Amino acid sequence: MPPMPKPGPTRLPILPALPALDDASFFARADVPHGKVEQATYTNHAGKEKRMHVYLPPGYEANGDARYPVLYLNHGGGDDDSKWTGTDPRQGGHAQFILDNLIAAGRAKPMIVVMPNTRGIASADPPKPGEEDACSKEFLKDIIPYVEQHYRARPGRENRALAGLSMGGFVVMNVGLAHLDTFGELYVYSSGYFPDRMAAFEENFKAVLGDPKTNEELLRVPLYMAEGETDIALRNGQATMAVINKYGVRNFWVLSTGGHEWANWRRYLHQTAQIMFPEDRKR
Repeated sequence: MPPMPKPGPTRLPILPALPALDDASFFARADVPHGKVEQATYTNHAGKEKRMHVYLPPGYEANGDARYPVLYLNHGGGDDDSKWTGTDPRQGGHAQFILDNLIAAGRAKPMIVVMPNTRGIASADPPKPGEEDACSKEFLKDIIPYVEQHYRARPGRENRALAGLSMGGFVVMNVGLAHLDTFGELYVYSSGYFPDRMAAFEENFKAVLGDPKTNEELLRVPLYMAEGETDIALRNGQATMAVINKYGVRNFWVLSTGGHEWANWRRYLHQTAQIMFPEDRKR
């Protein structure tokens, strides 16, 4: 097993503690104001009709002038845009209740959460420098423009976070690291490049990882990666983080109990939602 990655540079904000693996209270439907989950359909640049799920925070409809930051939250391989708001304890994210509860407690900022369907376009291959992979095209040409036209979303990289589990973690790395001018925060849950792609990851992203501006972009909210102790992605995550540390990129590395499962991914969302969109971050 590769050595455990060491923490990145100092000056990191403090991460809230993870809930216990068997704690179901943080994602329960509580007696608090609730947001709204709706489905939206758009036609992408290739002429294909696509669907996304969108969470609108409590008060969105009543506060007609308010604008909100946006979390783009990605599903895993074999799933689709419905999974993050699914309410099956074993196979659903309960994202809407996690956000409702945190917002009601004042522990997360009200935000829009966009859950796109990247099935068929997400890839475990790191894109070459200057190459726009299918997911990047979808986000830059279709998803973000649609969201910012149809919802009261704040523009600007400081108001966009990108998170994803497993295959969705590749979306975060491939799209996010290549477009730090578009996304200000990157959160990887249970993912990491495979051994046969590791050299390509370093080669293709070394200019970004080694650029001092990268730390400036991620100064307040470092790149986040979390894996479970029995996670099938643990080795890949450790190796990926070792490369990230090699270039001195600020990061959070979280090693939790549990494995490649919703019990962890809900916990990771709960933890990271509390540090998203700090008002004093660099822009």
